[in-house]
Amino acid sequence: MNRKMILSAPLALTLVFSAAPLWAQYEPVGEWAPRFHEDQPERIPGPDIGDYLGLPITDAARLRGDSWDASLLTLPEHQCKPHPSDYGVRGPANLRIWKEVDTDSQKVIAYHTHISWQAPERTIWMDGRPHPPEYAAHTWQGFSTGKWEGDMLTVTTTHLKIGWIRRNGIPRSDRATVTEHFIRHGEFLTDAVIITDPVYLTEPFIRTTDWQADPRQAIAPYPCEAVVEIDRPLGAVPHHLPGTNAFLKEFPERYGVPEQAARGGAETMYPEYRLKMATQK
Repeated sequence: MNRKMILSAPLALTLVFSAAPLWAQYEPVGEWAPRFHEDQPERIPGPDIGDYLGLPITDAARLRGDSWDASLLTLPEHQCKPHPSDYGVRGPANLRIWKEVDTDSQKVIAYHTHISWQAPERTIWMDGRPHPPEYAAHTWQGFSTGKWEGDMLTVTTTHLKIGWIRRNGIPRSDRATVTEHFIRHGEFLTDAVIITDPVYLTEPFIRTTDWQADPRQAIAPYPCEAVVEIDRPLGAVPHHLPGTNAFLKEFPERYGVPEQAARGGAETMYPEYRLKMATQK
C-alpha cells in the first residue's frame, strides 16, 4: 500500500468525525397538540374572580386584579390581541415549531413557533446574538434567545409588552424576564415557564404546559376583525374602582377558603401555609 494512502486514511477519519456534532439534541421541531389535563379548571373555564392563591404577587398586582372587569375584552381594541409569548402556551395553543438552518455551516440560526390562537409567530435566536438595549421596542412575543443545556432547550425572553399571569386580571409587567425550558420526552413536549417580574411579583412564578406530537395536525388561519359588541359612551372602560368589586368574595365563600388566603402572596405557594390557614377565617 502506498505510504501516502496509509497516512491519509486516519486523517480522513479525523476530518469526518470532527465535522459531526458532539451532542445531538432532542429537537422540539414538529406539530404539537395541547394537553389540558394540567391546570384544566384555570385553562378551560377560567379562574374565579379574586382567586390569587399560589401567586407571589405584590400589592400593585392585587389592586390590578381587584379592578379588572372581564367586559374589558369586549372593547374593539382588546378583541384581537394575541396572548404574549409567556402566556400564549396556556390558551388554545396548537403549536408548530420549525428551525432555520444556515446552508453553509448547517448550524441552527433560530427556532420559530406558530400558535393557533390569533396566529402569533415567534423567533428564538440560537446564534449567540445579544438582547437589545432596554429602550428597544417591546412586542407581544418579546425578544428571545436560546441555548441547549443537554437535551433541554433553555430560552430567555425580554422586551415583552405588559401582559397577564392569570385570566382574572393579575398582570405581568413589561419589565419582566421570562425563562423557559423546553423538554421533550418522546412524543410529549413540556415547556416550564419561569417569570421574574420586579413590578408585580415578589418571587419567580413557575408553571408548566404540555403538548403531544400530532403529525396530522393542520393549524387553520386565524383572521380576526374587531367589532362593536356593546354600545357604550365614548371613552368608557369597564373596571371596578378600589373597594367596589363585589365579586371578590365569591371565590372564598364558594370553596370555604379564608379571605386572607384568597388574596395570594408568596407564602400561599408553599405547603406550610395550610397550617396558617387553619387559624384564619
